[in-house]
Parts: sequence; structure tokens; C-alpha cells
Amino acid sequence: MYFMNFMVLLVFIMISVGFFTLLERKILGYIQIRKGPNKVGVLGLLQPFSDGEKLFLKEQVFPMNSNYLIYIICPFFGLVQSLFLWILFPYYINCLENTLGVLFFLCCSSLSVYSLIICGWSSNSSYSMLGCIRSVSQAISYEVSLSLILLSFFLLIDGYNFIQFYYIQYSLWLIFLCFPLVLVWLSCCMAETNRTPFDFSEGESELVSGFNIEYGGGGFALLFISEYTSIIFLCLITVLLFLGSDVNSYFFYIKVVFLCFFFIWVRSTLPRYRYDKLMYLAWKCYLPLCLNLLFYFIFLKSLCFYHFFLLS
Repeated sequence: MYFMNFMVLLVFIMISVGFFTLLERKILGYIQIRKGPNKVGVLGLLQPFSDGEKLFLKEQVFPMNSNYLIYIICPFFGLVQSLFLWILFPYYINCLENTLGVLFFLCCSSLSVYSLIICGWSSNSSYSMLGCIRSVSQAISYEVSLSLILLSFFLLIDGYNFIQFYYIQYSLWLIFLCFPLVLVWLSCCMAETNRTPFDFSEGESELVSGFNIEYGGGGFALLFISEYTSIIFLCLITVLLFLGSDVNSYFFYIKVVFLCFFFIWVRSTLPRYRYDKLMYLAWKCYLPLCLNLLFYFIFLKSLCFYHFFLLS
């Protein structure tokens, strides 16, 4: 039963990634005053399937200097790591109802760095190595702030289960309680998934295509799918944390789609940030802010305990 559940979930994740790419191309097209893909199928609805088929049927080209076996395996490792996160998706016939779900999320999301390192190193290209170094330092920097924000909510809900966020947000969404934290969280999510304006691993103007420059066809498609899977899951986590967590309502999934739209909107609006400013933002702005907010949540929790014991 668990295997069937996960297979159904896997199919829906793949379909959602395909249509997310279509949504992105359509929105980017309309923002740039042109049509998006509209030839394959009605209104271009079959375009994701056409693109996927084209990529997986292309000839595989392997660089002579590459570490052959690791070079092939790495995209599969990246995809499996991003799919592992979806085990936490809280629905009734669940793959895992994890009481330590938030810790599992932190552990799995930190593993994404390894696929970047291995992809960049195994290609044996100076461009891919540069892209790999930049993206790894970026991901590690923003992971610290991301973890501190989640640690603040550990203290608030007094547990590690994502289901508890539903109970605590029953009458008030957490976005109203800590709005600055939401903005920091969103920008950390963009940096973590290498999205614009923090897409330094794929800085086309400097690095041609970053860590995945030597990948084409199926390998590139797997890396592409893993990136977009992580983006959709981070949108889902953002809704769980800040915008109410009733996974049984249609409104929940409308909020997830809106956040996916927000990621695309930012991509089409903002230019790429400068790399030194990116690091300055992580260590000099976000880290002190997150630490201060952590102390604020500790104070809030101790105040609640004090009043509870005083009343009892």
C-alpha cells in the first residue's frame, strides 16, 4: 500500500513539474509581451510532454575527461534527493507521518549540496567547477538562516511535526505574526534553489551554464526536474509554515500555485544580484536578523510558560 501511494505521488509530482515549466514559459512570455508555447496541443498544453520526450531521446554525449560512472549517476542522485522530501507530504494515506518531519526536511534539503559538488567535479571542466563552487558556497550560506527560521518555529509549536502547524494556525496565520521572517524565508528559498535573482550557479554571462554545462539530453532533464521538484516542495512548506495548513482544502493548493507564480514573477522582474552582495546579505543581514528573532521566540515561549504556571 505504501509503495502504491508513493508511486501515485511520484506520477503527480512529475506531471506538476511538467506543467510548472509550461506555466513559467507562459508567464515569462506574457510579461515580455509575446506568446508562450502555443503550438503543441491545445494552447500548448502538451508542450511539457514534447520537451521531455525530446530531451530523453537525444543522443548522450560524454566528455572524454569526465569521471564516467560518477558523471552518469549524479543526476539520478539529485533527483532521488529532491523526491525524498515528498515523503513528508502530509496526506491521509501517508507514506510517512513523521513526528520529526521538520528535522527530516532539514537533513534532506542539506544533501542537495552534494549533487552540485559531484556534478561540477565529475565533469572535469573549469566552468562546471566554478559554477559548482559558487552554488555550494551560496547554498551553505543560506541554509544557516533557513535552519534558524525553522528552529524558531520548533520553539513556537513545541514539536517537529508539520501537522502541528495546522492546529497552531487554526485562527491566525503565522504570516501576520512574523511578516519580516516570511520575506527572509522566501529569499532564502530562492537562494537555496538557485533561482533568480540568486542564480549564480547558472550565471550565463560569466559561466556559460554553471555546474551542469557538460550535461545534455537525459542528464540535463533529470537535473532540471530535481530543481523544479525542490521549488514546488519549498512552496508547499512555505504555505504550511505561514499561510495556514489545511491540506484537505482546495484553497491550500491555490496558495501553493500562487507561490510558484511568485517565484516566476521574481525571475521575470529582478536582475541577477552581485555575488559579493549575496554573501553580504546572508552573513551580515539575514543571520543577525534570524538570531534576534530566535531570541524573540525564546522570550515569547518562556513568557507563555510563566503565565501558564502563574495561572495554574
